[in-house]
Amino acid sequence: MKAYIYQSGFYDSLESAAAGEDALIKALDSCDESADLIVLPESADMPFAPANRDEYVQAYEKYTCRLLKKASETARRCACPVFVNAADKTDGNYANTTFMFDKHGQVIGKYLKQHLTPGEVSKLRLESSYTYEYSEPYVIDYEGVRYAFLTCYDFYFYELLSFIGRKKPDIVIGCAQQRSDTHEAARINARFVAYNTGAYVLRSGVSLAPDSRTAGSSMAVAPDGSIITEFENETGFKCAEFDPHSKYLKPMGFMNPVGLHSDYIEKGRRPWKYRAAGSAIIPDNRTLPYPRICAHRGFSTVAPENSMPAFGAAIALGAQEIEFDLWGTADGEIVSLHDSTLDRVSDGYGKVYEKTLKELEELDFGSCFSEKFAGLRIVRFEDILRKYAGHVVMNVHIKDPDDHSPLDEVILRRIIALIDKYDNRRYVYFMTSNTAMLEQLGRLAPDIARCVGEREHFEIVNRAIDLGIDRVQLFKPYFNEEMIAKAKAHGIILNVFYADDPAEARRYIDMGIDCILTNDYLRIKNALSDIVK
Repeated sequence: MKAYIYQSGFYDSLESAAAGEDALIKALDSCDESADLIVLPESADMPFAPANRDEYVQAYEKYTCRLLKKASETARRCACPVFVNAADKTDGNYANTTFMFDKHGQVIGKYLKQHLTPGEVSKLRLESSYTYEYSEPYVIDYEGVRYAFLTCYDFYFYELLSFIGRKKPDIVIGCAQQRSDTHEAARINARFVAYNTGAYVLRSGVSLAPDSRTAGSSMAVAPDGSIITEFENETGFKCAEFDPHSKYLKPMGFMNPVGLHSDYIEKGRRPWKYRAAGSAIIPDNRTLPYPRICAHRGFSTVAPENSMPAFGAAIALGAQEIEFDLWGTADGEIVSLHDSTLDRVSDGYGKVYEKTLKELEELDFGSCFSEKFAGLRIVRFEDILRKYAGHVVMNVHIKDPDDHSPLDEVILRRIIALIDKYDNRRYVYFMTSNTAMLEQLGRLAPDIARCVGEREHFEIVNRAIDLGIDRVQLFKPYFNEEMIAKAKAHGIILNVFYADDPAEARRYIDMGIDCILTNDYLRIKNALSDIVK
């Protein structure tokens, strides 16, 4: 197989990019039937960095249709597949898409970039909703060759590579516009991809300048990691010749028979040794849309509050948020319980923070709710994280003996360390009425969102503004429309505690409340199913 890989120049504006488009069109016209496939870089229709959404749209209208038409024409003339990454407009929005044209010039596949850069989402506002949904690696089987895909930023997410390797691809099409890594870093990255997927990697990128030490580095890499051909800063086409069905086989461990590297890895794979990922993971707290429903102390009308059954029931039914309370024990463990005392929810008595974990674990936290839950033990914060990290946003109410004094930082650091242990910073926010603690948390973990909460206080929004905190938990009936309007004007997200009545919940949403805490999760979810997704 002869694969033709194109490396384009990179331009500094929408207008100057016209020269790049002309060069690419001319290069495609030079291709002939000696090519078995052709690969173009990421954003081949926009070899520059759009400053904003408007400029992106202008570039689409000026260059994209012309390039796609030429790619189709080239595929027909050369009788080979052509892979071109460009904008694809669907339902009024634009997606970063790698098009596969067959030898007849027909589009037979579209790969959507799985890991958009922050700028693609926030600045260009490209379609990104699909990136939060489960999907398997995209593989196209065409004329006996299996093609998988990565686009630029995708190359860096190594968790994806073993998943692709399981699909047994022959070639990975890698369209890139990476401009910050050195040539050597690009080589390491492409070789790593080839070795872990067991496929030939065809990486097509952009050159910044003849003497640049970064960007460029288009290349073809074999499954054993050897480089077949590569660019540094040159532009134009290069040919890589290889047999896509030639596989790299290695011993499956010392003195063992040979096989594919991906099969060797699968034999030793263990669950729960990786960052949270997969179909159960939801968008994080910053990404998940509003309005939301938060299961207060879990689904606490069907199972004991602040218990694993209550949390599990809510999450299984689709809860986007759960709320729970945390206390530090006498021996420094972190447990979930609302009251400072034990008598309402257990067969014990006394202050929770005066007990050790061992003493608390001897108590029954289920019988007070129902004999069906007899023997239920207290829940540690780590239990919640181990089971549900990444599966739900957690409204974490940190409790303390004194609502006005700083909390022992050993406890706060322990809470933060557990969140980090389970890679869950993006899925939690802290809620408390204690100003001193809010300031402590802002210092100890400034990237974890905080929420101001206070009962019977109409000044809560002003407190949040003064503290520079962008979330408030209102307590009914101590709020009004003036407070809501002021909060919205300052970009503050509003929770309300609480609504178990559907009519009341809908009224709060109509008023502008973002998240409703409820004890009766399923009832409120069903009532608001038309507006809470």
